[in-house]
Amino acid sequence: MFTPTVCFVLLAVLFSAVIRGLAGFGFSIAAVPLVSLILPPVDAVTLAILLQLILGTYELYALKGQSDKGSLTRLTIGAVFGTPLGIYAITALSPDGARIAISIAVLLGLAILLRNKTTALRPNNGLEIATGLASGIFSGLAAMPGPPAVAYYLGIGMPPKQTRASLMVFFFFVSVIATPGLALAGAINAQMLLLVLVCVPVFFLGTWIGARCFARLGDTQYRSIAITVMAISGVLAGWRGLSVYL
Repeated sequence: MFTPTVCFVLLAVLFSAVIRGLAGFGFSIAAVPLVSLILPPVDAVTLAILLQLILGTYELYALKGQSDKGSLTRLTIGAVFGTPLGIYAITALSPDGARIAISIAVLLGLAILLRNKTTALRPNNGLEIATGLASGIFSGLAAMPGPPAVAYYLGIGMPPKQTRASLMVFFFFVSVIATPGLALAGAINAQMLLLVLVCVPVFFLGTWIGARCFARLGDTQYRSIAITVMAISGVLAGWRGLSVYL
């Protein structure tokens, strides 16, 4: 059961979960490129989505009443249309092509997060739906709906506590939306469910460790760590995909 491949996946999940607990986001941004180094990208995406679906069920209850329901509704509407497009792309591309696409998605998301500055954006229904559409595409393609939604909430200057709660609830909804599409695409099978089951304790452990580390670090320190991991993960996935053409 604990083959070298499974052990690598467990280490990748643990490491990425620590980043999630430390920075409050970024599990898929770190996990998908790392896991796709050894598994097909569609399996890496499926694993990340199912793990977040499990944890999101708890977070949906824990964060009740803290999120912004209006923006969540419109973001979710956009994600309903965007997620199938991303799933189609991840299943239609070759494994190496998917790795390159994931790398591009990671680095684009990283560029968005690096800006991380509150702007003069005003809450806008159309913009929220467009943001949800982009997040859905990111979710289906690489299990990482965060960057567009993070950029939007930071841009409108929503209070940090409400932003964090809204993002976590949105990530759960996106995982719910993506799961049937992955099942129809044949990505969810007995072997995948067994791998998810094995990874769940490690996922929760990593999140707990990250949260404990967060309490000891300043904003600049933990953000720098998260951004560094994202950059390395994106470059690794891109290199793996491009290596066959070099």
